[in-house]
Amino acid sequence: MTPLLERIHSPQDLKSLDVADLRRLAGELRAFIIASVAQTGGHLASNLGVIELTLALHRVFDTPEDRIVWDVGHQTYAHKILTGRRSRMHTLRQTDGLSGFTKREESPYDSFVAGHSSTSISAALGMAIAARLKGEDRRVVAVIGDGAMTAGMAFEALNNAGATDANLLVILNDNEMSISPNVGALNNYLTRLLSGRFYNAVRRRGEKLLANLPPLHELARRAEEHVKGMVTPGTLFEEFGFNYLGPIDGHDLDVLIETLENIRALEGPQFLHVVTQKGKGYRPAEANPCLYHGVGKFEPDAGLATKAGGRPTYTEVFGAWLCDMAASDTRLIGITPAMCEGSGLSEFAKRHPDRYFDVGIAEQHALTFAAGLACEGYRPVVAIYSTFLQRAYDQLIHDIALQNLPVMLAIDRAGLVGADGPTHHGAFDLSYLRCVPNLLIAVPSDENECRRLLTTAYRHEGPSAVRYPRGTGPGALIEPGLEPLPVGKGIVRREGHGVALLAFGSLVTPALTVAERLDATVADMRFVKPLDLDLLRDLATSHTHLVTLEENAVMGGAGSAVAEALAALGLVRPILHLGLPDRFVEHGDPATLLARCGLDAAGIEQAVRNFFVE
Repeated sequence: MTPLLERIHSPQDLKSLDVADLRRLAGELRAFIIASVAQTGGHLASNLGVIELTLALHRVFDTPEDRIVWDVGHQTYAHKILTGRRSRMHTLRQTDGLSGFTKREESPYDSFVAGHSSTSISAALGMAIAARLKGEDRRVVAVIGDGAMTAGMAFEALNNAGATDANLLVILNDNEMSISPNVGALNNYLTRLLSGRFYNAVRRRGEKLLANLPPLHELARRAEEHVKGMVTPGTLFEEFGFNYLGPIDGHDLDVLIETLENIRALEGPQFLHVVTQKGKGYRPAEANPCLYHGVGKFEPDAGLATKAGGRPTYTEVFGAWLCDMAASDTRLIGITPAMCEGSGLSEFAKRHPDRYFDVGIAEQHALTFAAGLACEGYRPVVAIYSTFLQRAYDQLIHDIALQNLPVMLAIDRAGLVGADGPTHHGAFDLSYLRCVPNLLIAVPSDENECRRLLTTAYRHEGPSAVRYPRGTGPGALIEPGLEPLPVGKGIVRREGHGVALLAFGSLVTPALTVAERLDATVADMRFVKPLDLDLLRDLATSHTHLVTLEENAVMGGAGSAVAEALAALGLVRPILHLGLPDRFVEHGDPATLLARCGLDAAGIEQAVRNFFVE
């Protein structure tokens, strides 16, 4: 039998299929996604959980004319397959291949770029209002997960949307709870009834009739809320101004299609609560959806292999340091905005549950929460990805730095992260951090330096940040203990002549390789703020040419800090700034991306030779 999937080239091909065929197609999609992700790596559990919902959405709505805005976008593999990209799924997250997230340049079906959470409702509302202003009969759907609903931005958007008459459907994809008893035949029936045209027509006519009789109108409104409240948890969303429906089984195609068809005919803001299971259809992912959230390549029959030994990652170096420091200082509080495993806090959470706080996808709250703790004598450590710290910039400035509070930021995923691409590259933190008063910024070049600089930052009497890359370092031996490094002091790693390479963080290693070829000096600067002015003066007076190296945007970054410092010292020297270019770097293999940016050893050497002309 020819697979149905091979006959699907666009969502239009779904319109003629009956529900039995759609169920068969759902099974084929699951098998295809498991096999595909096993070859490329990527997000697995979340994608397996939304297959029926994706089929129902594209069956009912007229995409791309109707807009579907996927929150985060990491659960859109079925969406990509159904919208003409099946033949390219083997390139997913690979250099020059398909993005792991939605991307407007990639397909007209991708209505909004998404890599950070909780943006879907705001964007979808903008699209719905635009359709109304242009007089276009278009439906807009935002699909948002229960995790993303922990962010304040989602509720800001709900508050705004509920006060409009926009034709907006928000679908809450709830995959943290199991399918509870109320998501059964009775509740599915009630949701279909409440979403139907007859019920809503009667409701509108009743409202008009009772509008002139205020006491009866209020009684009817309360009676309706009471009846709905007995079978649904939607009171909050009703208060925002939405018509709440659900929860329904997100794997029941009959219920999904009928409910969505009913909702599509309704006017105004609608809210549909759908319950799904992460990892649906693949037992290892069903049993451990967290482990199978983001995976590398694996054998589907065997599942994910247990990680063997090997060099520790920077994240693991941080996690071990955090546990050691917490054991020596009871003031330490560990905070993460929904990235416990990714940021290396799992062991700390087990050892010190009373001092561990996962605040959800709420980066702004995380920093101000930390500020409040610091005000009362605690020493908060906020473990956060560079790309997510961008979302809490005002809180860093206003709530932490302005008050000179001892909050430490452990900034993971600094620089180019690889397959997740431009939404997740930590390309800007040095640029946006170094202009903030009172803030210490450290950039370790290897694992041991990372551990020692973490101690330095933690003991600093003021706000501090330590930024380190994803993955492993050069393999430095990690010394035990909690010895700090002196604040604002770099070190010369290699003595040379003529050219001095002033390297920050991860680029110290390729700088040493280049220095051997050029007989150049290499300085591991260690700090972006404060800069080691004594070292900088020595290098500028003893070398004819200077080169700054950083895995950060070259505009406004560490190199800019060096140029400013030299100008202030009255030292004018030829200086070459190497860093990430003034563009968004696409996804792909990290080594390939660095080479394309000219930040591998070969690129650095060539740039130095070209600039200074031997």
